[in-house]
Amino acid sequence: MPPAEQSTYSIVTLGCPKNQVDSDKLEGTLIADGLTAAESADEADVVVVNTCAFVEEARTESIETILALSDQRRDGAKLVVTGCMAERHGEELAAELPEIDQIAPFGVSLASPTSTAVPVSLGPTRRAPDFDLLNLPRPASARPWAYVKIAEGCDRACGFCAIPSFRGPQRSRSIEQILAEVDQLAAKEIVLVAQDLAAYGRDQGVGERAVVPLVEQVAERVDRVRLLYLYPSDLTDELVDTICNTGVPYFDLSLQHVSAPLMRRMRRWGKSDVFLERIAAIRKREPDAAFRSNFIVGYPGETEEDHDALLDFVEEAQLDWCGFFAYSEEDGTYAADLDGKVDPALMSDRLGELQEMQDSITATRRDLLVGREVEVLVDEPGIGRTHREAPEIDGIVTVAHDLPVGTFNTVTVTAAMGPDLEAEA
Repeated sequence: MPPAEQSTYSIVTLGCPKNQVDSDKLEGTLIADGLTAAESADEADVVVVNTCAFVEEARTESIETILALSDQRRDGAKLVVTGCMAERHGEELAAELPEIDQIAPFGVSLASPTSTAVPVSLGPTRRAPDFDLLNLPRPASARPWAYVKIAEGCDRACGFCAIPSFRGPQRSRSIEQILAEVDQLAAKEIVLVAQDLAAYGRDQGVGERAVVPLVEQVAERVDRVRLLYLYPSDLTDELVDTICNTGVPYFDLSLQHVSAPLMRRMRRWGKSDVFLERIAAIRKREPDAAFRSNFIVGYPGETEEDHDALLDFVEEAQLDWCGFFAYSEEDGTYAADLDGKVDPALMSDRLGELQEMQDSITATRRDLLVGREVEVLVDEPGIGRTHREAPEIDGIVTVAHDLPVGTFNTVTVTAAMGPDLEAEA
């Protein structure tokens, strides 16, 4: 049990939805250990920062957040840092940020933060995270939707990514464990996440399509099931059919680039024409399908021809949503030793060109929905989402404030404003 005076907590989560799941698990253990949630971080006895270290920008945000919360916390409150920064850079954080009271990498209990002012360095351990953390209890979702992590780690060796070095190899949860969590959350929409979602179950020796029965069984329990982060080579016809049959034809494809020579340097599968053919086939099967992807700009060796190939793809693919990210050099990755570094100014220009094109495409695709009837899940008063919008990532649909939160409603789209829609019953 924590000391009596440490009775409240606040958790600040940075990074991707997978981190949010980790924070929810942590919250469940803190509640079980007798702590209660504070209304804000500056009123908590224990402030936990769940950090992200995926790219340099994320690490900067993590450090800035740690320092800001250190200044804001009330007298006597303890500051604990967990997550990817604690795992990858625990020793550096302990040496450079004395404001931190405890540094806890994955798998370390946070129920009893140290009462001393001396930083406790527990990392970096360079080990696989404690897999049992994935099966800790979570409180029921406070929102009509919830993320559920179905696996931890990744077996791929993408040239730019350091995740396998600190998240470890892929370890899939059992379907029974996942379904029990889905039931516990009591949400209307479940968003399945993992580092390599479509590879679910492969490490258990149950074949490449184990994700299909999982999606089918989750869909029997909730109104909507959504999948995030699909590696394109694993998007089989069977999986496409399963996704469409759930009523949420939303495809989040991890493409990263489309130029064949650059994809080889990235240690990735695929190229432009292969991706375009797959997208066209899905649209033929389900014209209402929505697509999202992310692309890295400025990977070492990226030429003007590579950039033009990506521009051509973005224009032809007409994806609903795209994220573009500047390449970030990560220690220990294959790409860190590659030649052909791209000048940051050129990288910025390429990012701007791509984003401007995609903003126009997204706005056009949203305009096409004006006048159509759509079904929305009301997330909060006046805010809903159709199957085309993933929570916290994509646009929203503004609806009447009197529509009850957590209900599905058929509305008519009356206007589009960039990525967002307005609709009325």
